[in-house]
Amino acid sequence: MQPLDKYLAELSAQNMLRSLREIESAQGPHVKIDGRDQLLLCSNNYLGLANHPALIEAACSATRDFGVGSGASRLVSGSMSLHHRLEEEIAAFKGSEAALLFNSGYAANNGIIQGLLGPEDRVFSDALNHASIIDGCRISGAKIEIYPHNDMARLEQMLNAASELRRGRWLIVTDGVFSMDGDIAPLKDLVALKERFDAWLMVDDAHGGGVLGRRGRGTAEYCGCLAQIDLQMGTFGKAFGSYGAYLAASRPVIDLLINRSRSFIFSTSLPPGVVAANRAALQLVDSDEGRARRERLQENQRRFAGTLQRAGLDLCGSTTQIVPVLTHEPEPTMSAAGQLLKRGICLSGIRPPTVARGACRLRATLMADHDPAEIQAAAETIISVLSELETQK
Repeated sequence: MQPLDKYLAELSAQNMLRSLREIESAQGPHVKIDGRDQLLLCSNNYLGLANHPALIEAACSATRDFGVGSGASRLVSGSMSLHHRLEEEIAAFKGSEAALLFNSGYAANNGIIQGLLGPEDRVFSDALNHASIIDGCRISGAKIEIYPHNDMARLEQMLNAASELRRGRWLIVTDGVFSMDGDIAPLKDLVALKERFDAWLMVDDAHGGGVLGRRGRGTAEYCGCLAQIDLQMGTFGKAFGSYGAYLAASRPVIDLLINRSRSFIFSTSLPPGVVAANRAALQLVDSDEGRARRERLQENQRRFAGTLQRAGLDLCGSTTQIVPVLTHEPEPTMSAAGQLLKRGICLSGIRPPTVARGACRLRATLMADHDPAEIQAAAETIISVLSELETQK
């Protein structure tokens, strides 16, 4: 067996060693790292709700009334009235018959796919889907077919080819907003294919929920097909500023998962304070304030991405608040991230296995409460740092 210190040293030599960065303040446009103020450009707190007074008060009030922990899994004694009310509100928000809470996006995608599919079934998954979807497909035991990213012609070919020997259930699964490229799935085209081939369509809308659509319902609302998505997965840990995840779907699907989804069945349920904060976040997203925050986020995205594009940088086709800058290899990626941190900008350098080899990038994420002038200055600093590194080659 290879000694662990040798393995870690090899990762370090390849600029592939990861470590934990300590944030010393609340999540906001600025944070403290090593005692220094940094502009935070790598948080998923897109609408700036993580510090919102309404969420804080809801969490504190529910904790006083219901305690810190839920005490058990949902099927034992951890299914509190707060959980049931939130699920009803999620279903109303997404226009579905029912909803089911999970403890995280990873647990949701694992538990949904594992709970619905088995060895007799087949899943068609986008090549750039999140790791939690990939793992859920593997755990399910279903036959897995990977279609090239957003390639509807190839997906149609694969569906046609598989139809000849069809058996079991079929699932097409995609991210709504892809977490590393920041582009959007062609949901209307996917709806047409799932209806033609009698498949379920599952959308992981972790990065679209709260952000996209007139009322913040997410990618499907933005694409005009909300009512046609069979399995709507979303999270509360990003634009909603809190924690946890859910599936909105038909009542039979939810009932099946209550009986089969291992990540749901064998997990202590979300704490009361978290559930109450999620309820407050849903109300905020669907309010005038929520709409105003979405508009500010969109303006920040246009300003930031536009500046980078005019400089000729490759943004990987992003059209959302996730703005990657392609840097290709680990060394320049991490050098640029380090230089930016020294200049007061905290963003992530993304390397394999999160992305493919040769597809390393600086991944910036924007918030509604970022100051526009600071966003402009940050984009100009990124351009300057990358130019300096290119000159030093």
